[in-house]
Amino acid sequence: MPRTHSAPPSPAGPVRPTPDARTALRPAAVTVDGGFWHDRRATNARVSLPQGPDLLESAGNLHNLRLAAGTAEGVFRGAYPFVDTDVYKWLEAASWQLAAEDDGSLSAEVGRIITLVAAAQQPDGYLNTWFQLVKGGARYQDLRWGHELYCAGHLIQAAVAHHRSTGRPELLDVARRFADHIDSVFGLPGSGRPVDGIDGHPEVETALVELYRETGERRYLDLAGYFVDRRGHGLLDGDAYCQDRVPLRAATDVEGHAVRQLYLLAAAADLAAETGDAGLRAAGERLWHAMTTTKTHLTGGLGAHHDQEEFGDPYELPNERAYCETCAAIASVQWSWRMALLTGEARYSDLIERTLYNGFLAGVSLDGERWLYVNPLQVRDGHTDTGGDQSARRTRWFRCACCPPNVMRLLASLEHYLASGDEQGLQIHQFVTGTYATDRVRVRAETDYPWHGTIAFTVEETPSDEPWTLSLRIPGWCREFRVRCGEETYDSPADDGWLRLSRTWAPGDLVVLELALEPRLTTADPRVDAVRGCVAIERGPLVHCLEQVDHPGGGLDDVVLDLSRPLAVKHRPDLLGGVTTVVAAGRRRRIPDRGWWPYATATDPAEPGDEPVELTAIPYHVWANREDGSMRVWLPTS
Repeated sequence: MPRTHSAPPSPAGPVRPTPDARTALRPAAVTVDGGFWHDRRATNARVSLPQGPDLLESAGNLHNLRLAAGTAEGVFRGAYPFVDTDVYKWLEAASWQLAAEDDGSLSAEVGRIITLVAAAQQPDGYLNTWFQLVKGGARYQDLRWGHELYCAGHLIQAAVAHHRSTGRPELLDVARRFADHIDSVFGLPGSGRPVDGIDGHPEVETALVELYRETGERRYLDLAGYFVDRRGHGLLDGDAYCQDRVPLRAATDVEGHAVRQLYLLAAAADLAAETGDAGLRAAGERLWHAMTTTKTHLTGGLGAHHDQEEFGDPYELPNERAYCETCAAIASVQWSWRMALLTGEARYSDLIERTLYNGFLAGVSLDGERWLYVNPLQVRDGHTDTGGDQSARRTRWFRCACCPPNVMRLLASLEHYLASGDEQGLQIHQFVTGTYATDRVRVRAETDYPWHGTIAFTVEETPSDEPWTLSLRIPGWCREFRVRCGEETYDSPADDGWLRLSRTWAPGDLVVLELALEPRLTTADPRVDAVRGCVAIERGPLVHCLEQVDHPGGGLDDVVLDLSRPLAVKHRPDLLGGVTTVVAAGRRRRIPDRGWWPYATATDPAEPGDEPVELTAIPYHVWANREDGSMRVWLPTS
């Protein structure tokens, strides 16, 4: 249902629709104060974020800003023209963290770096250290690779975060000057603006929508619409890699560089929300369906090709060569959240849950100090890793360091993606320990999810004589559930993914949701050649995997799962900070020696002598936190 002018503003967060936005739902205020996500966010706040300035210093990012400001001497440092974005993403992450707590030191670092950014900005608003220092100020001459607008987008998002979290205008002023400059340069032929063009990497589009939401300046929204609709018209040689092969409104499939595609689609959802554009909404729904049905890994990961970091063909979902860039998982969450708000449909939050717990969270180590740029679903025995950005081993930092500060900003703003409200009531999208609130109601939740499936909700604040609806998302993976609300019990399938409880509530009313978390075996669509004949182990929202360190005496390439034996659950407080594992029966195959030719006639009898072995499957998101070795998600069956 479209919102009216009377709609209250959404709480501070990365997506804040205007009161006039045509969205079914609006973000609700959530505070996470215990449990799984509280612990991971605490590590982000205590370890990852404080390291950011030192890492940006050692990599040269801050040095470049000082050069541009004229306060240092030397040469530009960094392998890419877009290194400024690492600073901006860290600023955004730190700003969301300041909204939760300010110990003084983080605020001081944020202020110091904002001052540096402002000093590097040129008088007309332009800001990009690569072009200011290396290219002699030759602006917008390399839109395909220069990433000037991509950098501007991340600066704008950082500025909006800082303003929403602190109320301070310094960085927002910088961002507005840059946005005003861009608005004076880019436009359709005949508009009086000198450049009709788009950036090779979408990002500025959704940032401009959010700047419009923050300032009320309609021209920022119009500029975002211009950039979205100019794609697919050959301005960048008609290349799918840069999202320029086909206009978004006519597209039938996701393609090209995965992160670029997803950032563009997030912007389309934002524009559809603010303008009511039915064509953009239809494109988003159509392309999300194409992505999830044919190009999404079990972990929620996206991107089949290391080459050009792109989506592959439909059902091309490799294991050891899966790219699944951490930034693509983050972009998927951002886009799906916008689609959830736009449509009110629970399926989008189903994908968010899967992606958060698996494809995204694997990107950062348990100690918050090491990272994965790519997230494969298999590492073979004897794997040789040369390191670098595309390593299957965790790395302290990257030459292209887009993923670490991106992880930081999603974790710091995670509360924004968990719940929503509408005129009917409150919707719980993700389950955490903490409080969920709209302008009218507040509900407290207690849970040990995802290790246990019980979530207890207690109504804390409610109108005394006005009914409203508490809506609980029943995850798509859940086959059995029960909800107890007073004397009533519900266990029937949810309508469109939501279980809606409508009544006049009183403080102290209790609702208990119990989700069955029995481990399950999952098969893929038979058109996914890479995993035909294999199964994966899942429990609740968690995908599991085997790691070599848990299976001494050999690697994992010769392991098969015994389907005749049941799966068992074992909680391991001693393992990886405390996880619940799934224990399965398997066998190590005796691989016959076939000499110089590894193939045999299909009718040859199997060799006897397979060795029984107990298999320990850990949650995928905690892999690569111990010694190096092989890993696999999809398991052959006996």
